[in-house]
Amino acid sequence: MVESKRNIPFANLKPVNGMIREDLIACFADTLDKEWFIGGEKVKEFEDKFAKYCNAKYCVGVGNGLESIELALLGYGIGPGDEVIVCSHTFIASALAISKTGATPIFVEPDLDYCLIDPTKIEEKITPNTKAIIAVQLYGQCCDMDYINNLAKKYNLKVIEDAAQAHGAKYKDRIVGSLADVAAFSFYPGKNLGALGDAGAIVTNDEVLANKVREIANYGAFVRYHHNVKGTNSRLDEMQAGFLSLKLDHLDEVNNYRRMVAQKYSDGIKNESIILPKVAPTNEHIWHLYTIRTEERDLLIKYLNENGIGTNVHYPIPIHKQQAYSEYNDLYLPNAEQIASTTLSIPMYYGMEDEDISYVIEKLNNYDMEKEKEKAKVLINKI
Repeated sequence: MVESKRNIPFANLKPVNGMIREDLIACFADTLDKEWFIGGEKVKEFEDKFAKYCNAKYCVGVGNGLESIELALLGYGIGPGDEVIVCSHTFIASALAISKTGATPIFVEPDLDYCLIDPTKIEEKITPNTKAIIAVQLYGQCCDMDYINNLAKKYNLKVIEDAAQAHGAKYKDRIVGSLADVAAFSFYPGKNLGALGDAGAIVTNDEVLANKVREIANYGAFVRYHHNVKGTNSRLDEMQAGFLSLKLDHLDEVNNYRRMVAQKYSDGIKNESIILPKVAPTNEHIWHLYTIRTEERDLLIKYLNENGIGTNVHYPIPIHKQQAYSEYNDLYLPNAEQIASTTLSIPMYYGMEDEDISYVIEKLNNYDMEKEKEKAKVLINKI
């Protein structure tokens, strides 16, 4: 094995949390001392700030990203017998949220340019049972929202942004959270706006929906012990809300830094065996992930790891091929399957040093797929 000159992780949260470390500690102490841990002033402050940031009227903090999508669907009364359209290339939470309501996910292919739902393939999937379209704003950029919204209007469907990876992204100068009927967010620690644990929210201009989500998420009650519906427990806690309020003040700075890293990658990586990510001309990408594509992905992973560069794969098995969705396993979606077998995420985080960025670029440019194939053959023969 080649001795690595550096150790560059795929992700590193120390810089982004470190820049406000003392503020985070003070927030923890303040919450601890006040002994109000659920539904207090910090939750209200964050909900107001995040709604304003997203150019929306309402924000409801919830337990996590999966539940934010589920609660948005439930808030619109979607359940058994209904169908919801979603891209086949996404994290499984996008589909699980549909299944948890009792509705049926209907998978649509991604396009190969942006790895987002192909809007031209949605209409053929619409039936009388279709109630909503989930637009997954994957990797940090937006779907073709005008096309999707116009299609939804034609068929009287709801549109839900799965914005778990797109905090602060823009489409035609309009920010995520204001592009559909409702947006569902995750604040998992690794997100561009990440809590220090699980957290989520829905953002909307629909007051009725916001109130319904708040009711369902609080055991089906607005008033304690007065339960109007069979709800659940999915609430943003006071501690995480406080952390998120502090971090929201720096989100644009974080996103701009990630854009700088991405620009250096896109300008510097020049290797015919590597396909670089594309940005739609309508989009302002926030680069939650910088995801390349290549044949013989395992060889590139091994090569990068040998050189001290961390990687991740988002996502190696399409949802329709997962055991959890075995009823869809015979479905053939070639674009989703091609992306799943070739995609590779390389290091991307706030605070990544210039010399580390240059090192990643250098190693990717020096990568010789045919040479690595030969090395693999030699190794197999020795075994």
